[in-house]
Amino acid sequence: MGRHPQPSNGKGSLKNLQVLVNKNQQLIDGYIKSSFCDLVNQDINWTSPLENDQFSEYRDNTFLLQVGLNAKLIDLYSFWPKIGPQWDALAKTEKGHVILVEAKAHIPEIVSPACSATPMSKKLIDTSLNATKKHLNITNNIDWSGKFYQYTNRLAHLYFLRVKCKIPTFLINIYFIGDKTVNGPNTRQEWEGALKVMYTYLGLSRHKLSKYIKDIFIDINDMRFNNCQNIQTINLNPIIKIKKNIN
Repeated sequence: MGRHPQPSNGKGSLKNLQVLVNKNQQLIDGYIKSSFCDLVNQDINWTSPLENDQFSEYRDNTFLLQVGLNAKLIDLYSFWPKIGPQWDALAKTEKGHVILVEAKAHIPEIVSPACSATPMSKKLIDTSLNATKKHLNITNNIDWSGKFYQYTNRLAHLYFLRVKCKIPTFLINIYFIGDKTVNGPNTRQEWEGALKVMYTYLGLSRHKLSKYIKDIFIDINDMRFNNCQNIQTINLNPIIKIKKNIN
């Protein structure tokens, strides 16, 4: 089953993202629209994690359905075996753009366990990770199924949808600032320092998919954790206007 209900009383990135999507949509939409000119004039429809859907997260063919794609026409399992990435959040636009989201609230989350798939599944995963590396012109010998596997498998899925399937897809990495419940970093600079280590290790700098990926840093003090009627947001309209004029 590709649908996975989540607890509403969690903490860290799980809780923060639930609050962000369900109670602070204007905030996250503003950040995304200021990052990608293609999305500036589009409405973003969040499909997970939704309160009226038990804050469910999705994976495999079920995640494709959540973003309006026909799983029968997209042969995901030829690229990645079942029990693939479980997406923290998903969204789509009326023009068919797909938004994939991964979220973190403390730095140790960046370092994920290595791939533990069965030998047959691991062979397909390695083939797809290497195809992604080849597309990005990365020639190092770093095993992408190792230390930062969670990041690389998300990047591989962006490659699959955008490059192989020709679906306009964006990957958003949300890094929360100031979450004391998990001893999260208090500044954006702390996140950026840790991310630089990861990107350097993987051989990722500016690459072919860079313009479809965005690291977004959100201070939890800029969010409201109560009802949807009282949302505190950052006014991003000037940023969006500047971005649009630049492009």
